[in-house]
Amino acid sequence: MAQKAKATQKKAKKIKIQVPVGRLYVLSTFNNTKLTITDLDGNVLCWSNCGTIGFKGSKKSTAFAATKAAEDLVVKAQRYGLQEVHAFIRGIGQGRTAAIKGARAAGLKINFITDKTPIPHGGVKPKKQRKV
Repeated sequence: MAQKAKATQKKAKKIKIQVPVGRLYVLSTFNNTKLTITDLDGNVLCWSNCGTIGFKGSKKSTAFAATKAAEDLVVKAQRYGLQEVHAFIRGIGQGRTAAIKGARAAGLKINFITDKTPIPHGGVKPKKQRKV
């Protein structure tokens, strides 16, 4: 009987992505703060939010939780060699500025901050007048 030769396949080496400049997106709602870091093309490198850190319920909406989430995100982003970011903030929650301060304290250089909070123009249609 002829023995079958086993085909051995070598694993391809993982390419380490080095991104020195990226974008930091902060979405701050009344219930949570979500943080995402992308490269300049918009490809997501890493993300974090207050819930994944371990905060539950109303504690997720605090500024302290946003700071801790930002510090966790910077640790994840440093694997990609990230050194500086452009920050884009959206929302009106308590974690807006706390997330930026936490990212800066953890070692990221923030080039500029842009507020992308949507503002209504004209608002909603008023109710019909009551018939007398």
